[in-house]
Amino acid sequence: MKQIRLSGSGGQGVITAAIIFAEGAVKEGKEAVQSQSYGPEARGGASKAEVIISDQAIYHPKVTTPDIVLAMTQQAADKYYDDLHEDGILIVDEDLVPNVPNFPNVIKVPITRIAVEQVGKSLFANMVALGLLVKVSGLVSFDVIKETVAKRVPPATIEKNTMALELGFDAVK
Repeated sequence: MKQIRLSGSGGQGVITAAIIFAEGAVKEGKEAVQSQSYGPEARGGASKAEVIISDQAIYHPKVTTPDIVLAMTQQAADKYYDDLHEDGILIVDEDLVPNVPNFPNVIKVPITRIAVEQVGKSLFANMVALGLLVKVSGLVSFDVIKETVAKRVPPATIEKNTMALELGFDAVK
């Protein structure tokens, strides 16, 4: 069983990314649960989405000790990495998390900058992040996530979303 927490600010699309991640796992025949919470501010406030993926039935749908935490903002990093498993991985948007928490296993990627400079809009940062998560976690195949994205996003944006996904996947060796 793997527990993943995606966090950022409202409007960054972490919840959409989490839903697609969980959906992809289900498509592959795994068990998955996805939950989310928003700060009271909706846009701009802290938001988090959590996904649990397992080969067996999941009896407790809450993330207790995440294996991976994605933090898209400083506020999210400060607020949501505390209970990260000691062998876990903290993934941060290096431009938006200048003060990276002192954690042994950190992956820094300019997620939003990649979305803006290579895809054209910060709107696609969540797909860059999702691509990263697919690569780092190894839990769901890239092809299945690509298919799931194509079914979930507006048809006119499939190409750009797929491009963002690929850029995120390739951002980590």
